[in-house]
Amino acid sequence: MSDLHVAFVGLGYIGLPTAVVLANSDVNVTGIDVNAANVERINRGEVTIVEPGLQEELAQALESGRFRATTEQVHANAYIIAVPTPFTDTHDVDMKFIYSAAESIAPQLEGDELVVLESTSPPQTTAKMAKRLLELRPDLAADGTENPDNKPVIYFAHCPERILPGKAMEELRSNDRIIGGRTPEATRRATEIYAAFCDGELLPTDDVTAEMAKLTENTFRDVNIAFANELSLIADKLDINVWELIELANHHPRVNILQPGPGVGGHCIAVDPWFIVAADPENSKLIHTARNVNDGKPAWVKAQVKEAISATNAQSVAVLGLAFKADIDDLRESPALNIAVDLAEELEGITFHAVEPNISELPKRLKGFDNVTLTALDEAIAKADVVLLLVDHKEFKALGTTFLEGKTVVDTKGTWSRFL
Repeated sequence: MSDLHVAFVGLGYIGLPTAVVLANSDVNVTGIDVNAANVERINRGEVTIVEPGLQEELAQALESGRFRATTEQVHANAYIIAVPTPFTDTHDVDMKFIYSAAESIAPQLEGDELVVLESTSPPQTTAKMAKRLLELRPDLAADGTENPDNKPVIYFAHCPERILPGKAMEELRSNDRIIGGRTPEATRRATEIYAAFCDGELLPTDDVTAEMAKLTENTFRDVNIAFANELSLIADKLDINVWELIELANHHPRVNILQPGPGVGGHCIAVDPWFIVAADPENSKLIHTARNVNDGKPAWVKAQVKEAISATNAQSVAVLGLAFKADIDDLRESPALNIAVDLAEELEGITFHAVEPNISELPKRLKGFDNVTLTALDEAIAKADVVLLLVDHKEFKALGTTFLEGKTVVDTKGTWSRFL
């Protein structure tokens, strides 16, 4: 596929690893991003996200000459869009980033190009993107539509990612991949691109089913996490150790309860179920309830911290973890970060020592508080009266429990609670 040129629009947590893996699979790739500083760093071989193996693969891609990053849109045979898809106040998709990507691509099109949306989206988002792009280019036509004037044709597909942060470089290659073309020819063309690097099974379908499949995968996880989080609330009322309870229940051969936590974060599991709810509120009652359970868990955690402070007259709290999950730097939709911000705002007289091993400075949302500092782990624990564990980073799990002597502990991940 050495003659194929793919433009990757968006070089974030999904875009950069995928673009690099594609380039290292003998495909010419241009990565486009609006963040000029990040583009410069990437072209110097500096990774902009924490992802094991990405640094080495980026260096390989740059050295091969098959990858470069730029802020300027280019002409390519195919465009893969991997931009954020936040939701609105009504929990529907906010199309601004997708439309912005379409607007940047539109002037480059000549006909015969493939446009793939990777961004997780509600059903019919790919169709909306295609409509917007063709409104900007009425001299072109979408494959599969009436085309009496024989206009040059553009192909559209939705190919959602399904990787786990922290294992992206492995799972990009090994995971099965859904290929949802708006037409059979679009599916064929998209399959050819993903076959270049994906060793998993390539699963053909249409774009709307592909969109719904990704939402279904993440919603399944969300509903199961909600069950665990609801169990943790009930167990607390009954003075039961929820982690012991789940461990015992999971000895049943057909039971596999997930672990509770401070909430659900990230740009997928915390967002995607809302897209299903917005698409069909009447028939998504269980999904809606699960979302409310998980979104309500941070309030319960904050109440636990306030109770611990009140009971011990504490003056300082070590907040361990700000990312949305273990061993990554991703703060998107992070319940840990939201809890830290709320506590700092609501408890101005308390000092908070935030510990996040995967970042080098306080997140913007915490920088305005005089009572919050980004602190090294040992120092934070030494200074704190209350230790709040929000993320089970490997650095925290390696500590053991001896350091907790004399401390009041609020452990939302069960890392130490079963031993205390």
